[in-house]
Amino acid sequence: MAELIGILGGTFDPVHYGHLRPALEVMQALGLKQVRFLPNKVPPHRPQPWLDADTRRELVAVAIAEIPGFVLDDRELRREGPSYMVDTLEDLHRQFPEDTLCLMMGMDAFSGFTRWHRWNAILDLCHLVIIARPGVELPDFAEDQGVIESCITHDIEDLSRSQHGQILLQSVALQDISATEIRTRLAAGQSIHDWLPEQVREKLEHYAI
Repeated sequence: MAELIGILGGTFDPVHYGHLRPALEVMQALGLKQVRFLPNKVPPHRPQPWLDADTRRELVAVAIAEIPGFVLDDRELRREGPSYMVDTLEDLHRQFPEDTLCLMMGMDAFSGFTRWHRWNAILDLCHLVIIARPGVELPDFAEDQGVIESCITHDIEDLSRSQHGQILLQSVALQDISATEIRTRLAAGQSIHDWLPEQVREKLEHYAI
């Protein structure tokens, strides 16, 4: 029987509760078998990460170690060149041919989705799960609006009826935390105790010294 697998990519620079808590909420709401955290090596659409790849890998591993169903997937860190999600999804599809991949992203990332490398192919490989606060409106995708709107669903069961092509808008209690603010607070010597797991904070503060 096919199962749902969550995919959460990003720089995780550093990983924090703004990644972990919404991912857990989505996992429980959708009944995902697992959520695979994929730190990327060379993000094609943003500046290079502050933390090096090995440190980001280590911090993600520490952050998710005690959460059942959360899995570190470092395939993008081991691959040369830009971290294009379509390449990762093709690889995952070969690894999990019977299961259904659900690519999770926030509304900010989704607003630029049609500018991603081979974005149409992504919809042929997985469902999208858009994590947003309740009541947030769909972005304007200009000439691609009709394509996107035809894929939108609010019914979780639609993800089990096919292996790809649905875009689920999933409301969650988002955390008002950003990696940029964490880096700023570290540089200023301010507390980040409530923003990430204690084991991650200890390693991160040691790294920042």
